Amino acid sequence: MSAVDHEPEATERGLARVAQKLAGWTEKWFPDAYIFAAVGVVLVAVLAMINGASPVAVAQSFGGGFWDLTAFTLQMAMVVLTGYVVATSPPVAKLIEWLARRPNGPRSAIAFVALLACLVSMLNWGLSLVFGGLLARAIARRKDLAVDYRALGAAAFMGLGSVWALGLSSSAAQLQATASSIPESLLQITGVLDFGKTIFTWQSLLSAAVLIVITVIIAAFSAPRGAAIRTAEQMQVDLNDEPEPAGKPTRPGERPEYSPILPWLLGLLTLGWLINEFVSKPFLTVASSLNGYLLVFLMLGLVLHGTPRRFLDAVAKAVPATAGILIQFPLYAAMGAVLTEAEGFNGTTVSHRVSEIFTALGGGGWFAVVLVIYTALLGLLVPSGGGKWLVEAPYVMQSATDIGMNLGWTVQIYNMAEALPNMINPFFMLPMLALLHLRARDIVGFTGLQFMLHLPVIILLCWGLGMTFTYEPPVIP
Repeated sequence: MSAVDHEPEATERGLARVAQKLAGWTEKWFPDAYIFAAVGVVLVAVLAMINGASPVAVAQSFGGGFWDLTAFTLQMAMVVLTGYVVATSPPVAKLIEWLARRPNGPRSAIAFVALLACLVSMLNWGLSLVFGGLLARAIARRKDLAVDYRALGAAAFMGLGSVWALGLSSSAAQLQATASSIPESLLQITGVLDFGKTIFTWQSLLSAAVLIVITVIIAAFSAPRGAAIRTAEQMQVDLNDEPEPAGKPTRPGERPEYSPILPWLLGLLTLGWLINEFVSKPFLTVASSLNGYLLVFLMLGLVLHGTPRRFLDAVAKAVPATAGILIQFPLYAAMGAVLTEAEGFNGTTVSHRVSEIFTALGGGGWFAVVLVIYTALLGLLVPSGGGKWLVEAPYVMQSATDIGMNLGWTVQIYNMAEALPNMINPFFMLPMLALLHLRARDIVGFTGLQFMLHLPVIILLCWGLGMTFTYEPPVIP
């Protein structure tokens, strides 16, 4: 138990105290995210029957859609796994130790962690989560700096709490760019949207830059000073990150497991494939390929670990972090199927009914504002970017089409708003908190402040930049 557990809650002031009370409430009352997914399926089924669908039609759409996302479920689990494997490799560990020596002061250290966590999250959110946590621990080990460990932990989480969904591992953008991963009912509404229409637009890149700058500034200026600082040592946190011994083969059959030959050969094959892809195909086609992205990250992890045995050990440690995705995404797929396929009165579905409401409330520039607020609120209950998109996309994208809103920018509006709830919902904090040996209430005072200040900025960005787009009809392969 950390020393901070004994500190009276009343010592916190202002927004930090409000945010910590919220964290305490969510820790006590929020069930596991799987419960939210299961309740969501039941609720959607009830709504479908109220809309006139028969119980048989609801049950049929539930069972028929349950495995619609098998490929995408595996792909999202691999995003987490590959990020973890790369982040825990020996070369990255050495890089983290080198980076940890760069900051010269407590505030600059916290700002530095927040900046790198955000930048890495643009590549892979799973990598950002582990990389940021290890960097925070490395800085906390420095004897020449007295840095607040809670603020360091909050800064390390800001990649996932700020801009990850605007980067290459964005669940919604990756899904919309991969025709084989999009459920047929959704494909007919949205078509395929490659990265050139979503994360690589100048509006999206500008939004990411603005949010990163704001995140870093808030992290720096909200960091405790003087007597308010709580270091890792004061919180009795063990910061020993010495790697386990590499081990040696005990029988001839194990020798290939401890040899670097196979990793390098597979790495060269992957490099050759990647070069050929870029030479023979358009850049956006290659960059938008989720399978290609995962192949590169998986082989990179293998090469960085040096031997198959070290790689397999890292994979074994990463697998538990994928459990939530593997058991929740089938429920989200079933929920999406009931929304779009269980027809009721006059052949309408729940998705169609909700899209009519959304269109009426969100016409013109207000569409972006309504979508941001709605997505952020729903994200408190459904903490899954890809899973929640499958619930929202059918009626949100239909509404966007009805009012002539650019579909690619609608995806990015969702992406910016979807990251917001991560700052106050402990679900995605848990893997990093375990790494840092902290509790959610230790960092939510800082991430909650980020949430409050990000929300109006995101609303302005989504509303203002949305004016620069024109509607383009969906491209259905």
